[in-house]
Amino acid sequence: MKRKIFVDTDIIYDMLAMREPHYHAAATLFTLSDEGKIQIFISALTIANIHYLISKQLSSDQAKHIIRKFRLLVQIVPINAKIIDLALNSDFNDFEDAIQYYCALENNLELLLTRNLKDYKKAQISVMTAQDFITL
Repeated sequence: MKRKIFVDTDIIYDMLAMREPHYHAAATLFTLSDEGKIQIFISALTIANIHYLISKQLSSDQAKHIIRKFRLLVQIVPINAKIIDLALNSDFNDFEDAIQYYCALENNLELLLTRNLKDYKKAQISVMTAQDFITL
């Protein structure tokens, strides 16, 4: 059975923007998805975040083109009122991180990958970096 992994926005942006020194680990992760070895999930919020970040460097149409191609590699989980309420009432300092975390938790995903480990110290699921996951 494929591992079901939730990936935070920072790792996706590392790959799409080819941000070093994190690009290689992120690209390897999405290669595993493309090969059908893992299943990657992201939140609907991540799509909006990525469009915003990419369109700061490229046009909105170019950003949409990149996201359309990227979209083939991931499953998108919705954000609903329960997730927002959990995030609002959580101990997370970063609201966006709380939304990401509860998207993963509420969709029974076993692992959350991020570069921002410090904000997920109280997580009830495994949290690690893309590099640590690739190394395993």
